[in-house]
Amino acid sequence: MVTVAINRGRPGGVRCKICGLRTPADVEAAAAAGAGYIGLVFFPRSPRHLEIAAARDLALAAPVGLAKVALVVDADDAALEAITAAVPLDMLQLHGKESPARVAEVKARFGLPVMKAVGVAEAADLAAIAEYEAVADQILVDAKAPKGAALPGGNGLAFDWRLIAGRVWQRPWMLAGGLTPENVRDAVRLTGALQVDVSSGVESAPGVKEAARMAAFVAAAQG
Repeated sequence: MVTVAINRGRPGGVRCKICGLRTPADVEAAAAAGAGYIGLVFFPRSPRHLEIAAARDLALAAPVGLAKVALVVDADDAALEAITAAVPLDMLQLHGKESPARVAEVKARFGLPVMKAVGVAEAADLAAIAEYEAVADQILVDAKAPKGAALPGGNGLAFDWRLIAGRVWQRPWMLAGGLTPENVRDAVRLTGALQVDVSSGVESAPGVKEAARMAAFVAAAQG
């Protein structure tokens, strides 16, 4: 178990998720920065992909109070069973083309809260949020991946935040897509987001997290 001094930010402040952690040092740095969630990626095409044994070690190293989220992409039941049986998790993040029915099925079968990612590029994309709100516990409002992109997220792309300014949804939601220490404060102010997610924005190279950028991101989001 990693022992660190944890700064959770001001009470009621913005909760930050740092996704794509790969090493115990990443977990320690995320916790010290004050992150509320860490994301563990199970998607072989991603540079942030983890084997199950490595993910288990990271999850066990996470301090109490740091929520552990497994990111999967159109995973079947066998894959989800293998992950959830071995890795202590607090939430599943479905980041593929899972239908509302599939989201409900995963939630019922595996007994974990589910966050569903919804890709946004234009106003019409927001309609999907209402469909997923009926079945998911949280919604991740992310930038839609370009057509033909190898990854469904973590591409460093943002969408026009004005599309969701002033929007109110029934479920808790998290803003993602192209966020960095340099722009997250503006994103929070414009959208009213109470939760934000970052991956590539705190990296020096794909899959390589920087502790200083993690700390700067959380500080800016909560500032």
